[in-house]
Amino acid sequence: MDRLWPRGISKARASVDLWLKDIAPSGELRKWFGHDPERWPEFKKRYAAELKGKKELVDQIVARARAGRVTLVFGAKDETRNQAVVLQTFVARRR
Repeated sequence: MDRLWPRGISKARASVDLWLKDIAPSGELRKWFGHDPERWPEFKKRYAAELKGKKELVDQIVARARAGRVTLVFGAKDETRNQAVVLQTFVARRR
C-alpha cells in the first residue's frame, strides 16, 4: 500500500499476493503530509479524493475484501495516522 517496499521485510517473508503500489498517495501528498499529526485531518480528505480517481484499483481491493480477508501492509511507524487507515475506511464504505 506504499509506493516503496517497507524496509526490513522481504517480499518472500511477507507472502504478499498483490502489491498495488499505484494506490498509494501521490508523492506530492505524501511529502506534504510528512506524518505530521496536525496535517492528518487534511491528509485524510486529500487522499480520499485521490482514491476516488483510482476506481479500478479500489475495486480490486473491494472485490478481494468481499471474498475474504485483506491485509494492508504499510511502512509508516504511526499505526493510527497513515494511508492504510484511510484506504481501509474508504474500502469499508464501498463494501
